[in-house]
Amino acid sequence: MAGEMESAYCGCDPVISKSLSEKPESQKSGNINVTTNFQKLYSYNSFEFEDADESDECHHSRKSSNNDRKKNSVKNDDNDDYYIKYTNDYIDFTYSNPTTYHFVEGIGELLTMNGFKYLPEKLDWSNLKPGKYFSTRSGTSLIAFIIGKDWKPCNGVGSIVAHVDSLTVKLKPNSVKPKNEGYELLGVAPYSGALSDKWWDRDLGFGGRVLIRKNCKFSIKLINSTPHPIGHIASLAEHFGSVSKGPFNLETQMVPIIGFDIKDEPEPLEDEKSAPLYGEHSLKFLRYVAKLANVKVSEIYGIDFDLFDIQKGSIGGLSNEFFFAPRLDDKLCSYAAINALIEFDNNSNNSNSNLNSNFTIVGLFDNEEIGSLSRQGVRGGFFESIINRVTNSFYKLDDTNSINKIIFANSIILSTDVTHLFNPNFPDAYLPRHRPLPNTGITVKLDPNGHTATDLIGISIIKQLAELNNDFFQKFHVRNDIRSGSTIGPFISSQTGARVIDVGIPQLSMHSIRGMSGSKDLGLGIKFFKGFFCNWRNVYDSFGDL
Repeated sequence: MAGEMESAYCGCDPVISKSLSEKPESQKSGNINVTTNFQKLYSYNSFEFEDADESDECHHSRKSSNNDRKKNSVKNDDNDDYYIKYTNDYIDFTYSNPTTYHFVEGIGELLTMNGFKYLPEKLDWSNLKPGKYFSTRSGTSLIAFIIGKDWKPCNGVGSIVAHVDSLTVKLKPNSVKPKNEGYELLGVAPYSGALSDKWWDRDLGFGGRVLIRKNCKFSIKLINSTPHPIGHIASLAEHFGSVSKGPFNLETQMVPIIGFDIKDEPEPLEDEKSAPLYGEHSLKFLRYVAKLANVKVSEIYGIDFDLFDIQKGSIGGLSNEFFFAPRLDDKLCSYAAINALIEFDNNSNNSNSNLNSNFTIVGLFDNEEIGSLSRQGVRGGFFESIINRVTNSFYKLDDTNSINKIIFANSIILSTDVTHLFNPNFPDAYLPRHRPLPNTGITVKLDPNGHTATDLIGISIIKQLAELNNDFFQKFHVRNDIRSGSTIGPFISSQTGARVIDVGIPQLSMHSIRGMSGSKDLGLGIKFFKGFFCNWRNVYDSFGDL
């Protein structure tokens, strides 16, 4: 079989986490005006810290025998229901949460349903107690973590990180464009590589953040037009000849059509004339936004919107081998990592010293597709800030800078991002034995030029984890004559000094408006990631100081 694979067995029963599909019908977000304000859902005023436990002196007391490791392993589940349930949950979740804002808020709801407490960054964490928490930044990045009651700095951190942003189209600050023969157009800008020919002829919805000012107070509301598409970027029929073949101008020829009206713009109401955004966006568009947000046009102070493919994902193939959905890169690994964390916490087999002695983190970061250099990107220090604040809370009188160095030196971070499934129509684009296949297992990404962070010890650790967890893993390396993609792995590795290993769930049609993966691949990713949380510490110890 193409792609190297390893296997063996170990034991932590798969326990599917509570999902948003279990919420009351009134709370599901598949209709037009859905979403909850983070500040309302996780009220700063209602948050209280418990007193922190005093911590014993850090010492190495970890065992690394095979028997101990097998106690904390994930059982192989041959029942397809485990995998298909997660795929269907993912399809429903991403349909209801189409933008990065929605996705992060939806993950926050999922964590809250499973007992995690929200920690606002702006509050004091000095009395933090062992437990389950999450925090967010800018509404588009999130870090969830579990601190065991017996955790010591020399136990390090077992972490999975991913990026939560996807290629999209952003509304311009001034989206007004002149009508053309009655056609109403919308001014947009590509985010990373969007607005390519992959965006032609799709039904496009919009959604994101609305900043509302009412009675001199500001609040945030998320809206999206699902299931209603509001725009379409129309291709030119091939009958027009060479002009229909491109290249195309992104400013003048890749413009969403959002309406048709030969009449002039409607007359504004008195309060609309003084609205903060009047004149920057068409009045018809502002009224549509106000309707979704259930506010007046004059109360809309600012907006941050994406356009997206409105079509819901689906499972398909002659034997339901695949699923097709928008925005797989990299919401797929983000969703897998969070659900693995919840499974790890919920599993009764983890009520022993394994969970109690671990500091376990999942970080979901924005802006990977444009270089990560933002406060909500992985280069913005959010991850390091979480570690530092936990350390300061537990070791108030100690040199926390030195303690953090010990933590990172003893840590493993899985940098997870989708990678390339083998495309049977383009076999020459792939190296032999580096052709990831669907429904097989996660893929380790390697590159000698620093685009990924995996090294010899890293891939050996993955091999050990796969053996313990009865998983297969595959390898991917690009041809010498093809450019390699990059990940957040090298950034977080250089920022922390922790060992970072790049892995991913494979998909086809990366960076298209719609992608394709195996219908079991999400569940296989969750299973592997959960096995990582169960076993990483003892596996890493077996390598000594390497």
